[in-house]
Parts: sequence; C-alpha cells; structure tokens
Amino acid sequence: MEQAGLGIEKIVAASLRRAPAGSGPLLAWPIACGQAVAARTLALDFDDGVLRVEVPDAGWRAELRSLAPQYLAVINRYTGSGVRRIEFLVSEIRR
Repeated sequence: MEQAGLGIEKIVAASLRRAPAGSGPLLAWPIACGQAVAARTLALDFDDGVLRVEVPDAGWRAELRSLAPQYLAVINRYTGSGVRRIEFLVSEIRR
C-alpha cells in the first residue's frame, strides 16, 4: 500500500509541474491544506513567490497563518514553484 501512495504522489507532482506557468501553486492549494480547509478558502493568484488565498474571516486567517509553513513545504514539494509566502486575505463577502 505504501508503494501505491508514493506512486500517486509522484503522479500528482509531475502533473502539477507540467501545469501552465503560475498555476501549479493554485492547483496544489487544496492538496496542501486538505478538503475541509479547501472548502472554505480559495487560492486567488500566485505572483512573485506569493500565493494569495481568500479566507472567510480573521479567525481563519490567524489559524491558517500558523499552518502556513507546513502548507508551503507541501506546495513547494509538489510544484517546485518557489512559493516563498502565503498571504491570507479575508473575504469581502461572507460565503
């Protein structure tokens, strides 16, 4: 089973690295943060090493900031895009 997991990880990483320029980190966001967080957030854009992610409120922003180093490690492992920072922006509109 462990071999299957490694094989899937390699396929995902290869696919994200072949994605159009700048879109790899956006596509990797749900993989890095997981289904529950991805359902409440939205990766907006990636520019100059910064991934901008919309969050529902200040509480979510504070919580995700503390997890950002883990998310960065996963995104960079899968994409090789050189994401230096994740910026969490509170949504103007409540979901």
